[in-house]
Amino acid sequence: MKHPVDAHVGKRIRHRRWMVGMTQQQLADKVGIKFQQIQKYETGMNRVSASRLWDIAESLDVTIAFFFDGLADADEAPKASRDLLADKEALELVRSYYAIPEAQRRRLFDLARVLSDAA
Repeated sequence: MKHPVDAHVGKRIRHRRWMVGMTQQQLADKVGIKFQQIQKYETGMNRVSASRLWDIAESLDVTIAFFFDGLADADEAPKASRDLLADKEALELVRSYYAIPEAQRRRLFDLARVLSDAA
């Protein structure tokens, strides 16, 4: 049975890997394991050891804390917001957003804020 922390860490690994445009195979190669193991980590079926999490964090250019962000709120958050990281459309939107040059991105952000306030 999956432990909720393992599932959360796995979702965060998948989220970051996807955000940087890396395949499971590419991450596995960087970490020195088989891509099937990355699959098991991402689904929470296998627990990630501390040393392996360190290697994954370095490969994905994040701190270890990144994988635990939002964990304390996971039980309190509505299911829809918890599943945001699993929503491919939302991830694609965020990825596209960060591909926009910073000045234009800021203007887009301001526009989105105004539109959401008006809704």
